[in-house]
Amino acid sequence: MSTTSTPADERIAELRGEIDACDAELIRLVQRRLAVSQEIGELRRTSGGTRLSLSREQQVIARFQDALGADGATLGMMLLRQGRGRL
Repeated sequence: MSTTSTPADERIAELRGEIDACDAELIRLVQRRLAVSQEIGELRRTSGGTRLSLSREQQVIARFQDALGADGATLGMMLLRQGRGRL
């Protein structure tokens, strides 16, 4: 039994490759963001500042929500939690 791919199958495979590349870039960017966030937290702690800035967190959440809607706010909160841990 031979398998023949259709133009749609080939395009789907191509698009899935693009999704995989986007996912890899997103993972790399999230890892970079987490490292930067953790460095900020450490600098704040060692300089006697508070662990987090609620006004800054609200700005981040608003930016994600404005760009992506309600799910964007959830994504922004997840990124914040990853960078600073749960409150």
